[in-house]
Amino acid sequence: MKQRLVFPRQLVCVGVISRSQVLLHSFLLFTFLLSPIAAGAVDITQQLHRPLNSSVGRQSRDEADSLLRIGEQQYASGYADKTIASCLQALELYHSIGDLKAQGLTYNLLAKAYIQIDSAKEAEDALRRGLAIARDTKDFQAQIFVLNNIGTFLLQEGESAAAGKTVEDALAIAHGVKNIEGEGLSLSNLGLVTARLGDYNKAIKLYENALIFRRQTGDAIGEANTLNNLGDAYLASGNYQDTIASYGEAMRTAKTNRDRTNELRAIDGLVKAHTAVGRYERAFDLLEQRLALAKELQNLREELKSFESYAQLYKQQGNYLTARNFYERAIILARTLEDSKQEVQLLDQLTKMLQRK
Repeated sequence: MKQRLVFPRQLVCVGVISRSQVLLHSFLLFTFLLSPIAAGAVDITQQLHRPLNSSVGRQSRDEADSLLRIGEQQYASGYADKTIASCLQALELYHSIGDLKAQGLTYNLLAKAYIQIDSAKEAEDALRRGLAIARDTKDFQAQIFVLNNIGTFLLQEGESAAAGKTVEDALAIAHGVKNIEGEGLSLSNLGLVTARLGDYNKAIKLYENALIFRRQTGDAIGEANTLNNLGDAYLASGNYQDTIASYGEAMRTAKTNRDRTNELRAIDGLVKAHTAVGRYERAFDLLEQRLALAKELQNLREELKSFESYAQLYKQQGNYLTARNFYERAIILARTLEDSKQEVQLLDQLTKMLQRK
């Protein structure tokens, strides 16, 4: 799972989980969004706007804000390379007008895009630049959420000890300034670290504690994300009844709040859980919902993931002809997205399947 660096109301995500390891969601992998300080789906213009005296400054601000909005749309459509180009242009303009807050927001999106194309060094640099800005401006709330983003990144890179220490630092700041939202996020991410180390029972307790804080603040998006994390832990421990209950609650919460990222993730978890217990009809129903949602969002990358999931499920049932059809459709989308790495992986899966026929 790739899945997510986050807004305060958004958790970092995990997706597919085996008994031996917890993989980060793609991506959500990551799901960090644009702002470490804005709550909910606030328009980016409202997040960035500050009065400027000169008309030149206002023009640069408007242009930079527009570039950042475009970058967000490009990322949502799966075009990470274009997102990076837009963010770099926006950063240059924000630097010229001296807007540190806007630079911090832009570095968050930039890191998210770098993660999607597996540019780890550039992603970490963007995250740490965002953290430096938060420290320079003494923005404790921003520090909490950027530290969580860095912790999630380190977890993805396999540095569990460093990830845990970073998230613990975030939790300490959140506790010190009585930031309940930050405490919920940090506890949930400590659950991710603990699950990655294989202690699912302890992770479950951390997630349940995190849910208390999330619900205190009415953080529905964070609640759905933590419920998904909880489902992951139950799935990894083989407790399918609680797995389905957790993912089901996450899906309902996300759907009510039009939180499409967590809704998709919950569906993915439910597909795995129902498949594991042989409920293939329910799994196919869920995949149909997933594909319809991806098309509604006009998100080609999520359509690709839906096709791949269909292919894997048909392959598991021995229906290789239909599985091949879905693999080929996924490959076409990978080419459309100019994602050569994904294309190679899909071709490899298809080739191995055909060789086993």
